[in-house]
Amino acid sequence: MKLPSALAPAVQNQTKKPFYRSLFFQILVAVCLGIGIGHFWPDIGSGLRPLGDGFIQLIKMIIAPLIFLVIVTGISAVGDVKAVGRVGVKALLYFTGATLFALVFGLIVGNIVQPGAGLNIDPSTLSQDAVNAKTGTAPPKDAGQFLLGIIPTSVVGAFASNSLLQVLCFSVFFGAAIVVVGRERCMPVISLLETVLELFFKIMAWVMRVAPIGAFGAMAFIIGQYGLSSLSTYALLIAACYGAAIVFIGLLFVVAWVYPRVPLWQFIKYSREEFLLALGTASTESVLPRIMTKLTNAGCSRATTGLVVPTGYSFNLDGAALYLSISLLFLAQAFGHNLDLGQQLAALGILMLTSKGMAGVPGSAFLALSATAGALGIFPVAGVALLLGADRLMDSMRVSVNLLGNCVATFVVAKWEGQFDREAMLRAFRGELPQEDRAEESSPKGAPASEVTTAGIPTADAAPEVPAGAAGVR
Repeated sequence: MKLPSALAPAVQNQTKKPFYRSLFFQILVAVCLGIGIGHFWPDIGSGLRPLGDGFIQLIKMIIAPLIFLVIVTGISAVGDVKAVGRVGVKALLYFTGATLFALVFGLIVGNIVQPGAGLNIDPSTLSQDAVNAKTGTAPPKDAGQFLLGIIPTSVVGAFASNSLLQVLCFSVFFGAAIVVVGRERCMPVISLLETVLELFFKIMAWVMRVAPIGAFGAMAFIIGQYGLSSLSTYALLIAACYGAAIVFIGLLFVVAWVYPRVPLWQFIKYSREEFLLALGTASTESVLPRIMTKLTNAGCSRATTGLVVPTGYSFNLDGAALYLSISLLFLAQAFGHNLDLGQQLAALGILMLTSKGMAGVPGSAFLALSATAGALGIFPVAGVALLLGADRLMDSMRVSVNLLGNCVATFVVAKWEGQFDREAMLRAFRGELPQEDRAEESSPKGAPASEVTTAGIPTADAAPEVPAGAAGVR
């Protein structure tokens, strides 16, 4: 993919911004200030929660329409419904394998470290009320309910409730219809969607200006509410989870380099603002739009990125899978039970089902663990309340692994489908592709670059200006 001549002057004349104007620096300072406020003035820190929640709500305001616009324009640019189906199937195969591996790896770590051994918790001292308050007493979904929940009963309702999988489902149908009817006949609709997409990128750029304030409020609340002292109470559990996460991230580095040949450290450096913002707000949703654009700039086709990333937010929560399997063994050990191989395999199957669709569901980890505890009958469901003090301290681990896992999945599926341009990736990592300009669509296998314009974005001759880092999706 050649850099359009219209963009070349922008590259040559790019001047480095002062460090204090970097979003990464501003978010880093905000996170540090939030930790300080939350630690030394916990009451003030706890009261700053609306700042973080307000920023997350601003992001959620544009997530659903952005996913719709990116997927529809991406599919229409590819022009092949079968190719879209292949991407979806390959993504689900990868997600299933990655989640299964994360759960098994977590069980291995839990068996080796034994984080709950010796606690000897008395079940009579537990109350179900704490778990009910965390989960809203919502019953866990079974596999049938989850699959039916992907199909929207109302298109408007899917957008109104910000149900990513339902929006994704409708978007695929809409984009496929454009391909079947014909791109030329649907050009007025495509042009309208491209223009609206440009408007949403502009809105997103405005929202990102307050990202440091959101990160400051979220971090101050977490530290003020839960305190750093909780680290000592759950030291072994936290060490097991974070240690497993570090090893798992190392494996992601290997996967990214062996198959799509992506130097993952350079990608993290390239997307450092998104990763820091996700850690600061304890939410991958806060960077959903931005990370999609970063992946597209890094050589993944917009159609693949638009399908894989939103789907991964519900199907590929590697960090959550690690946490669930280690926490399950922690609880069993805390009540004096050592699960045998058969019980652990049964728990593995239950967690594979209950872990899907966790993104954006309040208390979803507790729902999954409660369902597993109820099915196994080894320890009381109320025992899940033991994790209340450690749950928020695990957010950084879950967020970082979830986000990085979905990025690696996008690179792998794009390479697998022949819609990955490694040269474009290397140029983006070197800073030769300005983030002010939207990435071009990587050409599908066998298609001349001239036949595939940016998915939903005008060609280079009329490339609109997009604010720095205008990227895509938790």
